[in-house]
Amino acid sequence: MTSVVMYMTSWCGFCARARRLLNEKNAQVTEFDIDRDPGLRAEMMQKSGRRTVPQIWIGDEHIGGCDDLFALERSGQLDKKLQGRSE
Repeated sequence: MTSVVMYMTSWCGFCARARRLLNEKNAQVTEFDIDRDPGLRAEMMQKSGRRTVPQIWIGDEHIGGCDDLFALERSGQLDKKLQGRSE
């Protein structure tokens, strides 16, 4: 399974929704809480060009936020991306 990185905050409802979906998929998620380390927010913004959380990467691909993650799920692409397939 492809690794997942999620920049998040502990109080964000969208982050919790994204975490729940990824947990249901048994994804291995590395979470970075941007409230605990201000440098992480700057890093997230530099990498994604966005300031909102969550920001999610599957492997090297920036997926976007919670809505983008759920759009992948609805389209049937999330499982493929998590398995490292892009077809």
